Amino acid sequence: MGWLIGVIVLVVAGFAAAYLPRRRAAARQRAAAWADARAAIAVAGVSRDAARERVAAAEELLGRAESIAAGRGGAGAAREAARCARAADRLWQETGRA
Repeated sequence: MGWLIGVIVLVVAGFAAAYLPRRRAAARQRAAAWADARAAIAVAGVSRDAARERVAAAEELLGRAESIAAGRGGAGAAREAARCARAADRLWQETGRA
């Protein structure tokens, strides 16, 4: 009986030793992705405010990015929000150059 308890404790400890660092790394990656998305949304907002004319496609992309950010989610959602915000920023930047 003592051996059985020892084996169970050993298996649980091994699982925890493997699982917890992965969980922390995923949480850090998710936090970094959301920080990047929030920064991209802020930059796109500044470009929108500085734009001389309305760009409907860019406004739609920024709205989508903000909607995704409001819903939170994982790192994939954060990357999609950042992608939309950067695309909107590019559109406003290109419009400003023309």
